Amino acid sequence: MYVVIFRAKTRALDSEYFSVANKMREIAIEQFGCIEFTAVTEGANEIALSYWPNEESIRAWKSHAEHKVAQQLGRERWYESYTVQVAHISREYSF
Repeated sequence: MYVVIFRAKTRALDSEYFSVANKMREIAIEQFGCIEFTAVTEGANEIALSYWPNEESIRAWKSHAEHKVAQQLGRERWYESYTVQVAHISREYSF
């Protein structure tokens, strides 16, 4: 399993942002195999964690046409900056 860690400094977020974000989450889960997606915002800091079965799913999601449009909107309107990290999860423990 893999995790994609998205960290961003946000600008002003409008209703279109939330609509696009929800749609992207639905598409990632329903069409690309995203296992779980969680995002939190505190002030101008946002972090989103998405879990994926493999790197191929992540690459397919990254290059999806609607996701590319959302990425461009993010750069132009909603994000001051962002960082994306992809990591392999070798173990998981739960209680």
